[in-house]
Amino acid sequence: MRRADLATLFDYGYWATRQVLASAEQVSVEQFTAPPTFTYRNLRGTLVHTLDVEWSWRIRLRGEHPDLWDTSLAESDYPNVQALADHWGRDEEEMRAWIGGLSDDDLERITELGNTDRYPLWWYLAHILTHSGAQRRDAVLILTDFSHAPPELEFLYYADWQRDNP
Repeated sequence: MRRADLATLFDYGYWATRQVLASAEQVSVEQFTAPPTFTYRNLRGTLVHTLDVEWSWRIRLRGEHPDLWDTSLAESDYPNVQALADHWGRDEEEMRAWIGGLSDDDLERITELGNTDRYPLWWYLAHILTHSGAQRRDAVLILTDFSHAPPELEFLYYADWQRDNP
């Protein structure tokens, strides 16, 4: 995979996440933290988990110490959507900077993470993207249940947005 293509896919993911966060800002704090009724986590838990996976995988793949990445972000640190969106914005900047510094050869290089986890770096980055997409789907279902579904999140809607917002 080429770095430019990967950067586009991450850009799409961040665009889709911002759509979900904008819709989440419309729910009450009670809804944001309400116990889940049909998914594993509530809305806050789903979104915090999504950010946590993006953040922890990045620092793990950069070779940072397990004490940093082998802990979970605490839901209680995000009392509202804005606190979560602020952290996500900082994390997005860090991810973009890291990806921007990678070469196509870096992405193809085998990354060993122990046990049988031995894949090209881009495979792990694809895992981050697909995991986030699945979690956004859960968030959208929760938001739809609260009558606050975000706009369409499919890739070609992002492409249209990109075209219209150069």
